[in-house]
Amino acid sequence: MKRGNLASHLFLGFLALTMLLPFLWMVLASFKSLSEVEQLNPFPTVWKLSNYPDVFEQVPFARYYFNSVFIALWVTFLQVLTSSLAAYSFARLRWRGRDVVFRLYLATLMIPGVVTIIPNYALMVKLHLLDSYIGLIVPAAFTAFGTFLLRQFMLTIHPSLDESASIDGATHWQIFWDIIMPLARPGIITLAILTFMGTYGSFLWPLIMIKSEHLRTLPVGMLYFDTIYGRQTNLLMAGSVMCIIPLIILFVVAQKFIVRGIQIGAVKG
Repeated sequence: MKRGNLASHLFLGFLALTMLLPFLWMVLASFKSLSEVEQLNPFPTVWKLSNYPDVFEQVPFARYYFNSVFIALWVTFLQVLTSSLAAYSFARLRWRGRDVVFRLYLATLMIPGVVTIIPNYALMVKLHLLDSYIGLIVPAAFTAFGTFLLRQFMLTIHPSLDESASIDGATHWQIFWDIIMPLARPGIITLAILTFMGTYGSFLWPLIMIKSEHLRTLPVGMLYFDTIYGRQTNLLMAGSVMCIIPLIILFVVAQKFIVRGIQIGAVKG
């Protein structure tokens, strides 16, 4: 190995270790007692495995898990559905003002999500959807990013396939469902993974919308361990480990699709 490549690998390995240290501390802290968490010793003197079942005893952690997964699955399904329909319209159909509308659509990506929280909340109040699953799911069911991602992928599909199907008498719906969607599967999987991961870890919107304990998601439910009455850091770390494990598994399994999605986003349409 050349000296320059060795230096690059060592530098990248150092960065990877630096980013891994907080995660390692979280895992080790989840096995410590509360009195040991603040100590400098990184390893627990006594491995307290009871922290994990204690999380389920103090809060309805299984219910929080169900809520997070249930909401994330519904948001993922709706985002893939709405984004694929919009992307097909922008990529395969020709209609007056299409490109202008698409640019305006993309311009919404420049608006920070925090700015839209108040209008969305006011809308949920008028629709009487506060403290409900629908109020958590519907505002997140549409995304300009997903439309852009799938449009870029659909632009890579040769238009001759549409023309051949049209000659054979296929409708736009048949072309969309039977031809474009199967060929766009890698892009759809990428969007589904990114959407699920983002919704699963969402904190601010559920915090604002949910008041009932049985509707809380994992990020909001974890606040129980950090209150004015004291911080149970060991249980907080144990809960965090259990929260993040599904995301790690999903990322490892679907890593190639995420990388492919980043490459798709760089394609000029």
